[in-house]
Amino acid sequence: MTETVGEAIRAAAERLAKTSDTARLDAELLMAHALGIARSDMLLKAMRDAAPAVFPDLVERRSSHEPVAHILGRQEFFGLELAVTPDTLIPRGDSETIVEAALEAAPSAGRVLDMGTGTGALLLAFLSQREAARGLGMDASEAAIAVARGNADRLGLGERAEFRLDSWLAEDWTVGLGQFDLVLCNPPYVEDDAALDPDVSDYEPAGALFAGPEGLDDYRAIIPQLGKLLLPDGIAVLEIGATQADSVAAIARDSGFESELRHDLGGRPRALILR
Repeated sequence: MTETVGEAIRAAAERLAKTSDTARLDAELLMAHALGIARSDMLLKAMRDAAPAVFPDLVERRSSHEPVAHILGRQEFFGLELAVTPDTLIPRGDSETIVEAALEAAPSAGRVLDMGTGTGALLLAFLSQREAARGLGMDASEAAIAVARGNADRLGLGERAEFRLDSWLAEDWTVGLGQFDLVLCNPPYVEDDAALDPDVSDYEPAGALFAGPEGLDDYRAIIPQLGKLLLPDGIAVLEIGATQADSVAAIARDSGFESELRHDLGGRPRALILR
């Protein structure tokens, strides 16, 4: 007897429960992808249909810890569907706190810089909410820049978003960038010896994750340079690790900035607004 979509999802969820905290959701997303339809349409209309032959291969990939976003090639962030590849970090819901803080603290920002843009998530989310804003995304990875540029074009934001290959670890990296009303940054902030889930450690770029023994090396490189990048009334919004608020605030204070903390939906410290 042919296995139905609903039966295949239930079996996959049981299998994925060994490796994922979101096993049922993962199974549903993979099945919808295999069917080539929206998850909502699948749940409403296709649960009694025959399961597609490609579905077991997708489940096998997920059971080996490959992220769902990599299997699908996309991830939703702030209501935007973004292309994702192994060359970029997967945008996560926690990082939406950065965008929300920026929209609140710099509602009329005209020129925006996104440092370490990756998929372009932070920059494109902000631009999608502020039609008058224009932005520049910089990244040290040429492959990431290509992903971000493609996302901007697909979302109809390509005319307001530019991208530049550059690294804040390079000498004189601020030369030619100009000044901005708003700087956004989700830098690497994981300690070098931190134990990460295989979904992250085996599949996401190490250069976008690790930042020295305390996870603070990139903040020490970025924050002292922000004064050159910000207009007099400009602000910066930085993502931080859940235990790093005091340490990063101290680095900011040493560079002449006041900081204000924002928490994510889970109640964890997530963003510092620097003025």
